[in-house]
Amino acid sequence: MDTNLPPYNPTPPPPLAPPPLITPPRPAPASKKGRGWMVVALVLLVLLGFSALLNLGNFASSFTTVGHERLGGLKLEEVIIEDNDAHDKIAVIRVEGIIASQTDNGYDLAQLIQDQLARAADDKHVRAVVLKVNSPGGEVLASDEIYKALANFQTDNEIPVVCSMGSLAASGGYYIAAPCRWIVANELTITGSIGVIMHGYNYRGLMDKVGLRREVYKSGKFKDMLSPDRSVDEVPPEERKMVQDLIDETYGKFKSIVAEGRAAAHKLNGKEGKALISDWETYADGRVVSGKEALRLGLVDELGNFDTAVEKAFELAGLETANLIEYEPRHDLADLFRLFGKSDARAIKVDLGLELPKLQAGYLYFLAPTFIR
Repeated sequence: MDTNLPPYNPTPPPPLAPPPLITPPRPAPASKKGRGWMVVALVLLVLLGFSALLNLGNFASSFTTVGHERLGGLKLEEVIIEDNDAHDKIAVIRVEGIIASQTDNGYDLAQLIQDQLARAADDKHVRAVVLKVNSPGGEVLASDEIYKALANFQTDNEIPVVCSMGSLAASGGYYIAAPCRWIVANELTITGSIGVIMHGYNYRGLMDKVGLRREVYKSGKFKDMLSPDRSVDEVPPEERKMVQDLIDETYGKFKSIVAEGRAAAHKLNGKEGKALISDWETYADGRVVSGKEALRLGLVDELGNFDTAVEKAFELAGLETANLIEYEPRHDLADLFRLFGKSDARAIKVDLGLELPKLQAGYLYFLAPTFIR
């Protein structure tokens, strides 16, 4: 063997290249649209949960609270407006603005007051009611329904109702005060206006000017009674008499309500209250009078303010202390959703700084003439 051969040094293989790094793909950014739907869904879930809690509370309270909901379907919530740390209560019921079967709040005012009185009758701790009136009057039927509710409430429950007149308690505003056991007015209160009015417009002259002709087919002579597009000469005397007889009949009812209500109150109040003067009907010609003049006529019993009426309610109920409460319509989330569903693009409201009554043609009104437009 040849020992002179160089040593065997094999060449090492080249190092293997490292494998390429695998970068995971970046997640695609969530679309704004997708996040928006998530937010909406979350809000809806929260609202639904809140609504479920409210409905559960309402359901539970129906077992512990009597008279919570009445014929009108209104949910009433008792609210303390003056806490005197007492068990006895005096319920305050407000009548503000035009007396109408349908108010801007969407409920029947007469039905609301009936429900509030029924709630007060169900509560053995309610010992008196103060009716706080600030109204120029309104619809004959709505006023009469409130009058009956107040009269029946006092008769059936022997709970006195004291009326506190605000700035204005005229016509229908006085009609609903007439059955009250005691009536308090400020000496500057505008009241009275005992009378009935039916109001409308005749635009036949305008039609003739623009060349607009009416076409009427009717089943009877008086079927288009009170139509505003007839000329004055087309209104037969019999129709005028029928309308006036209707006005006079309603006016007679108004005067009888005043006479009966004041007589009943005076019988209970004795010398402490005021009786109608002998010729009071002379002043029942639609005129408005001040609270001071109303006291002289016997239309009210005392001059004062709301506190005066509350003190009289304490006295009539034989109370030394009581909490003042109100029954307010209660709204839940379902009512809110119903409001979202209501829209009327055709309605345009212009604020002139004065809210005028929305009189309907053909309706009879107990309404102070100052508010007729």
